[in-house]
Amino acid sequence: MNNTAAKSRPVSAYMRVGGILEIPPILRSFDVNPDEVLIAAGINPILLENPDNLITYAARGLLIRRCIEKTSCQHFGLLIGQRMGLPSLGLPGLLARVMPDVGSALRTLQNSFSGHTTGAELLLRVDGDLATLSYETITPGVDALDQLGAGAIAGLFNVLHSLCGPDFQPLEASFAHGKPADIRPYRDLFRIPLYFNAPQYALIFSRKWLGARPPSADAELQRVLQEQLDAHETRRGKTFPEYVKALIRSTLTTGHCTQDEIAALLEMGPRTLIRRLESAGTSFHELLAESRYELAQRMLKNSSLSIGEISDALCYSRASSFDRAFRRWSGCTPVEWRASHDDKR
Repeated sequence: MNNTAAKSRPVSAYMRVGGILEIPPILRSFDVNPDEVLIAAGINPILLENPDNLITYAARGLLIRRCIEKTSCQHFGLLIGQRMGLPSLGLPGLLARVMPDVGSALRTLQNSFSGHTTGAELLLRVDGDLATLSYETITPGVDALDQLGAGAIAGLFNVLHSLCGPDFQPLEASFAHGKPADIRPYRDLFRIPLYFNAPQYALIFSRKWLGARPPSADAELQRVLQEQLDAHETRRGKTFPEYVKALIRSTLTTGHCTQDEIAALLEMGPRTLIRRLESAGTSFHELLAESRYELAQRMLKNSSLSIGEISDALCYSRASSFDRAFRRWSGCTPVEWRASHDDKR
């Protein structure tokens, strides 16, 4: 694997400004001037005048950190997510609202999520009677990833309620960061079993909800909005290796991330997958290694999972194999890396 590529992930991962429009009113509720906080984080308040403007994940993370410093609210990301829902996702959110069933609505959001952000992935998975809607940040090193993840799950909680109706209730929620000192805001919002130090940020719910009809389903509006969304698609979409890597990141912690399984998800044979990646100058194993390194960094920095638990989550046969691989990528052991990236130092 190319160690340089693994160590220097892009810092230009971005998202729509629509994802932070709720921050100013939250700050005002704490009697804090939003413009002062935005400027201190290097963000021009004028950017917020258009929800389709772009902001980097690094800038958003710094902004949330500044918000926490000003308000002393350790669950600020959760407050943001509580105010978010389908409208926050722009045109894809509007389209999802009018789809004929919840499953197609969620797949619409999954497929268009790269137009909303290049710093995260959304994935819907079905396994037996259960469905999992997961959110995966893919920008290691960005500040306040725990806040971003918690906010994303709160926002997806609202999205599912909008699509399924008032009777919807997920079965559990998982968070890829450690258990917060004060868990009450989480309990008050979700009112379901909560799991921290989990492999992913996700909501798990009954598969039956995927067949439910959203309250605003409308075939004609669906056609019109789909045409608009198609018209706004840019040529800047993911390359084939980027798309494969997104699938690897999303499935790695589930234990279903072999070359054959990824090929099946892409509806092609393993040999075709190998050839297409080779023609693009990479390989499945290189993309798998990069994904493991990125996820390892996130888990080491944002969770209290042991090295053995992280090794298991990344599907290594033994912790020593994970230790050797991490040394190759970073030049130090996982324990040393975690110590050097501890925010409390």
